[in-house]
Amino acid sequence: MRNETTRTYDVIVIGAGPVGENVAERARAAGLSTVIVERELLGGECSFWACDPSKALLRPVVARADASHVPGLNPAAAGPLDVEAVLAHRDRMSSYWKDEDQVDWLNSVSVDLMRGHGRLTGLKQVAVQTPEGDIITLTARHAVAVSTGTRAALPPIPGFDTVRPWTSREATSAAKVPGRLAVVGGGVVAVEMATAWQALGSQVTMLVLENGLLERMEPFAGELVADGLREAGVDIRFNTTVTCMAREDGEVRITLSDGGQLAADEILLATGRAPQTRDVGLETVGLTPGDWLTVDDTFRVTGVDGSWLYAVGDVNRRALMTHQGKYQARIAGSVIGARAKGEPIDDAPWGAHVATADHAAVPQVVFTTPEVASVGLTSREAEQSGRRIEVVDYDLARVAGAHQYGEDYRGRARMLIDTDRNTVVGVTFAGPGVGELVHSATIAVAGEVPLDRLWHAVPAFPTLGEVWLRLLETYRG
Repeated sequence: MRNETTRTYDVIVIGAGPVGENVAERARAAGLSTVIVERELLGGECSFWACDPSKALLRPVVARADASHVPGLNPAAAGPLDVEAVLAHRDRMSSYWKDEDQVDWLNSVSVDLMRGHGRLTGLKQVAVQTPEGDIITLTARHAVAVSTGTRAALPPIPGFDTVRPWTSREATSAAKVPGRLAVVGGGVVAVEMATAWQALGSQVTMLVLENGLLERMEPFAGELVADGLREAGVDIRFNTTVTCMAREDGEVRITLSDGGQLAADEILLATGRAPQTRDVGLETVGLTPGDWLTVDDTFRVTGVDGSWLYAVGDVNRRALMTHQGKYQARIAGSVIGARAKGEPIDDAPWGAHVATADHAAVPQVVFTTPEVASVGLTSREAEQSGRRIEVVDYDLARVAGAHQYGEDYRGRARMLIDTDRNTVVGVTFAGPGVGELVHSATIAVAGEVPLDRLWHAVPAFPTLGEVWLRLLETYRG
């Protein structure tokens, strides 16, 4: 027989990924009793099937690629990767898919954990079905925050059900290297996983619907990444659609829109993300199951009466990256605490209780060879915004730090200047090692640093960061 119990907290958080954890911690720090509900592993997608395992797979790949261009290291870097060691490192970085450390951290900040599937059942009400089948009814005095993240969005390709394709989860957690891997997609997951598995020994074929990679970024970024993938041995086919697939005799047989055929041992569908909202009870509060949750800049869900329902992280579709979700969580937790205490809300741009950076300064790094790092607007977005923008480009290979970084360095930098305000509104770097440049760019954009002041931020010689001086010199003429 199922047991039913009722418990009351100030704040209920559904979803215990990094975003939900941070909402809960910030709410608790504000003095509010808080419970977090999770049906899988505490730590969520990022810790076990995305950021941590994917970067663990990619780090040896990128390090070897860098070393291959350093005199004295090139011969040592020429050999194959130790696949067993790389996969073992990935397993360690994923905590062997166990969440005891995460539970210890949650206990250390005095947030209660309830394992089970949480669903909204009405105003400030959440029902949790535990693994044992019990139903526990939770009531929130102040707020419920939905932080359930996203899942892989899978295209309706005929034969899909028989193939058991990889999603990002299987691509980051696979225990062995497939001989042949087909990757459908051209975004971040597609290029990163193509980079990793090609280096680990797969023959990777990318099937890309668009005419380029990383289409949401500056075109030169995708072009340099495509060059790097091809040099590594990846077969990239643009303007290609998969019309059907089937698994026969252990292999995946893929039919393409041009009538061509392709065989692979595994196929990864890296075709976007969808919100994890199909079964969280949205219909009980007047919303549509399966939809993204639209929020204001303090993360209150629009279309729901009152100021009690929040959606934080990927589920609100503002910026689908862990670091940005955690930023949202810090703000949402502070907002919930302030509203609970009746304190004023600082909702002016860049205020303590609004996520201005979601609109103006979202940083991103793509861990390919070469790397790509960006923040703020692209030139296409700037043009669409109607601002008066000047685009400043510079060849990263001309920077002294690039010569030190490795022989035959190839890279490019782009800075977008708002000429009316004399500030930087977007930066993109592509090249080896540029991931560590993105925070300086983020500070320039988020801080709205005037160019006259930025001129006095002197980069150390000889580093890749000297590109800032070169970009400013180019702009000044």
